[in-house]
Amino acid sequence: MNIMLLGAPGSGKGTLAEKLIKNQGFNQMSTGDLMRKEIKDKTPLGIECARYMNEGNLVPDEVTMEIVKNFLKDNHNQLIFDGIPRTLNQAKILEENLSELNSQIDKVIYIDVPTELLLERISGRLICPKCKVSYHIVTRKPKTEWVCDNDQTELVRRPDDAPEKVKVRLYVYANETAPLVDYYKNKPGFVHIVDNADTTAEEVYQEVLGAL
Repeated sequence: MNIMLLGAPGSGKGTLAEKLIKNQGFNQMSTGDLMRKEIKDKTPLGIECARYMNEGNLVPDEVTMEIVKNFLKDNHNQLIFDGIPRTLNQAKILEENLSELNSQIDKVIYIDVPTELLLERISGRLICPKCKVSYHIVTRKPKTEWVCDNDQTELVRRPDDAPEKVKVRLYVYANETAPLVDYYKNKPGFVHIVDNADTTAEEVYQEVLGAL
């Protein structure tokens, strides 16, 4: 089974993915990690990625999806797609790539959270740079201040989690990624909507398990 997590930055996709990976044997596909590997290995796609990034530009869909396609050749089951696709164009390309491998997205989980709550969550978020686990200065504090519970790595606040940058990210999401929800809703029974305004991470996880 392959699933896709949709939701704005700060909606809780990362925390949900952690639980699904740990308890249900899923693997998370990160385009960021794939791009970094291509760049490190100095592949033609990596060189192209680096060129766009160094110029401060977004990596075009055709480059991003070619990297994804290469990954999927040997990894196309028990995947969590989070952060990909970001646009309708990417969604259609991803469907084609999976279809060629006799695979597919089996369920889309959309986590719905009010914008005001998203701003509050993201501005207080802390990340472990090593294991990628998320914490929060109010709602999910580490046992030791600014230290990861798992590996004792010093936690960091991502530069793009600053309030003024969060507003820009939410604007981009609303204009580019949110239309994906309507796209997938056209497939009956394909999308499960989770209201994550007043629910705990464990409650969200249990609801998603029921949907799967």
